[in-house]
Amino acid sequence: MNTFFFSRKILNWYNINKRDLPWRNTRNPYYIWISEVVLQQTRVDQGKQYYLKFIDSFPDISNLATASEDEVLKLWQGLGYYSRARNLHRGAKQIIEQHKGIFPDKYSELLKISGIGPYTAAAIASIAFNNTVAAIDGNVYRVLSRVFEVNDAIDSGAGKKTFEKLANKLIDKNEPGNYNQALMELGALICKPHNPDCKNCPLQNNCLAYKNKTINTLPVKSKKTLIRHRYFYYLIINYEECVYVKQRTENDIWKKLYDFPLIESTKDLPANAITQSADWINIFGQSPATLNHISELVNHQLTHQKIYARFIHLTIKNEKYLPANFIKINKRDIFGLAVPKIIENYLTKVSFAE
Repeated sequence: MNTFFFSRKILNWYNINKRDLPWRNTRNPYYIWISEVVLQQTRVDQGKQYYLKFIDSFPDISNLATASEDEVLKLWQGLGYYSRARNLHRGAKQIIEQHKGIFPDKYSELLKISGIGPYTAAAIASIAFNNTVAAIDGNVYRVLSRVFEVNDAIDSGAGKKTFEKLANKLIDKNEPGNYNQALMELGALICKPHNPDCKNCPLQNNCLAYKNKTINTLPVKSKKTLIRHRYFYYLIINYEECVYVKQRTENDIWKKLYDFPLIESTKDLPANAITQSADWINIFGQSPATLNHISELVNHQLTHQKIYARFIHLTIKNEKYLPANFIKINKRDIFGLAVPKIIENYLTKVSFAE
């Protein structure tokens, strides 16, 4: 297919059908950066609300850079993939310190900023600064693999190079930013993973996968995603009007967020197995705890993990021997901390601290 014909088809469709989204009304690189990071692994309807909250709280890069990490994580609470928020914060500080607060306007320079990878750098560079560089996300892989019937695996090094070469060959040199957004929008609204709306696709007559009935086999992936199953037993330790929390410091899904002390297992455990475990004894060995209630199993699905959690309500009479890294707070204060969504949902459900 002629590259000019391809880009014109895409852009004409986009001009008529694009969604009215707040980040499309600006070329401010900071706002575009925020939107792209928020929308990674996030539905647009959910991401839009977080985007608006984020730029309202941190209207420019200086506000973000000078905020505390806890403030940033609290605002991000519930959106998941918290490394995105931590990288945004680090990236903002980097731009202030190394670029005097001026956003780099070249793709190669953007790649040097913390948390900005090839896709995000290409999106910012093309939309904000008119750089002719293709932004390739899951939507773009899907559209290109189907239209041109590319059978290279999108999760392989060779496959990524194939798509990068094709995408940069097709990009409109006059409107690279709009073209990138148009191709992503087509993938989001028309060329969907399941049940694509082929009858309304501007490329239907040129789509090799449609012609050859291979739409459902594309794009190709070589690796199967393995889901990790984890069992969490959160200990809600009550002492007078207070409870105890910990800040997660390990490199895990919720690093730097606060949660209750927990015991983790690879399977669901009965109450006696929990209270007789080495972890329980390490916590309460010299400070006996009264077990008040164990919640039903709560499920929480993440992209590559499934969390099964129970909340164990306890009362202690002596806090002297609890581990030093436990932080005592008033029950009501927990709502001011950045906590994982699974904890936020549970505390709301049980009317915690009322």
